[in-house]
Amino acid sequence: MTELKIDPRTPVLVGAGQFKQRPENSVEALEPVAMMGEALAAALDDAGSPGLAARATHTWVIRGAWPYTDPAALLNERFGASAQTGLSTDGGNTPQSLVNEACKRITAGQAEVVLIAGAEGIWSRRRARRRNERIPYTDQPDAAPDEILGVDVVMNNKVELERGLSMPINLYPVFESAFRASRGETMDGHRDRLAAMWEKFNQAAVANPYAWVRTPMTAEEIRDPSPANRLVGFPYTKAMNSNWDLDLAAALIVCSAEAATAAGAPRDRWVFPHSGTDGRDTDYVSNRGDLHSSPAVRVAGRRAMELAGVSTDDIDYVDLYSCFPSAVQIAATELGLGLDRELTLTGGLTFAGGPLNNYVTHSIATMAGKLRENSGSVGLCSANGGYLTKHAFGVYSTEPSEGGFRHQNCQDEIDRFPSVELDADYTGDATIEAYTVMHGRMLSGEFGPEVALASVRTPNGRQWARCADPAVMDEMTQTEFIGTDVSVNNDFEFTPA
Repeated sequence: MTELKIDPRTPVLVGAGQFKQRPENSVEALEPVAMMGEALAAALDDAGSPGLAARATHTWVIRGAWPYTDPAALLNERFGASAQTGLSTDGGNTPQSLVNEACKRITAGQAEVVLIAGAEGIWSRRRARRRNERIPYTDQPDAAPDEILGVDVVMNNKVELERGLSMPINLYPVFESAFRASRGETMDGHRDRLAAMWEKFNQAAVANPYAWVRTPMTAEEIRDPSPANRLVGFPYTKAMNSNWDLDLAAALIVCSAEAATAAGAPRDRWVFPHSGTDGRDTDYVSNRGDLHSSPAVRVAGRRAMELAGVSTDDIDYVDLYSCFPSAVQIAATELGLGLDRELTLTGGLTFAGGPLNNYVTHSIATMAGKLRENSGSVGLCSANGGYLTKHAFGVYSTEPSEGGFRHQNCQDEIDRFPSVELDADYTGDATIEAYTVMHGRMLSGEFGPEVALASVRTPNGRQWARCADPAVMDEMTQTEFIGTDVSVNNDFEFTPA
């Protein structure tokens, strides 16, 4: 451990825990708040100080797909804490944003010990319903948290919703096509490169005991459609999409160096958050300057490294938010990280699992373990909510920072980047900017192309258009259509010019 004197207000991550269940029947399944409790118990054990829970000043929970109104209060009750309770807003960025907030408050003397937890039990709940069974959840009829952490953002406008661009599975493959075109890649070469990258993610998951899917897959198995790996939004097969059908929980304990010392948390468990940043791209994808980049990642990600006094060459471990390949590639490019380096520790949201808002709690927990294995190493975690919309970053090390924890909200600088107007009512000649072909179950029972969704550039901005012509959809999966001139009719359907 370095001889650098540590300020007692220095925030330290002292405990990280993860929990996974795959019960045979509903009777054995823990409800999500109980899963959070198991992950938090593991984090307390990891910290080497069970008494930290009783010292908690704040207990925060990542919002999930469950009905609790103040789950942090239930965790307080289990661990004998009297902490203030908090519940996050939605977004995959929230775990890192909550760590950033905890570090800010600890530095300012407004918090001492912050417990952060989240869990999803979607896998067991779905299977219970299929058997006409029910997993009992603790009822909280009149409970409310002491605070809501974060700001909810409306991320779809009316036009996007009406034209089928309402879900991540619709928009991330659109980004993918734009990224492919920005690099000048061929269709086949691009798909081969994606599959090779995702094979590395699969290998990381196979090595991760907390990953949900640990079945090895080759690049060819990931790339090529099959009965078990259908096309979803071209060019993505199922094995390139985020997977939320799982039962996973994770928890973190962040406290002041003074509180860690008082609680007897061994110094070899301490991981120091050096910096954190937050920022978001335009709320609506319709207004992005382009669809292959992210000004928010560029500014906030690089600023996190600057605040920590490190460059990409100093980063030993990286875990980029990985709901879909485009999110990884765009983030890596904006951060100046090579696409050929290791970009995940967990295996990503396809294989390790995508528990709605809580993935990054798992990635930070995994990062803490990696850093402890290599004393003095430096790690970078990224977090992403929405459609490359909301972003948070954290730089971590087992060595303290000379300047202490530093944070910046980068929104003012991000907002200076150019945007594009939505030309919502435009009809006439346009040019395809980015697209995907969505696949679903056909009347025959087989899966096949349902609709092509395209962003087209008009003389005045951007328009969204659709095409359901089987011949055109087939050609769009075989031939590059970006840059193709089309005509948009009054129903906002496009046909090649």
